[in-house]
Amino acid sequence: MVHKKPNLPSKVCVTCGRPFAWRKKWERDWESVRYCSERCRREQKSNLKTMNEDKK
Repeated sequence: MVHKKPNLPSKVCVTCGRPFAWRKKWERDWESVRYCSERCRREQKSNLKTMNEDKK
């Protein structure tokens, strides 16, 4: 018997705009998850730094 994923909640990544589904590791803090991956999280932070430097 093949176990298929049930209908999991999903969100859209604020950095890349791609949809991503709920993961077990995000179980406790799903409401605060904004990025689909570590790479997108790091990229967003570097973009914010660049934007702040441009404002100065």
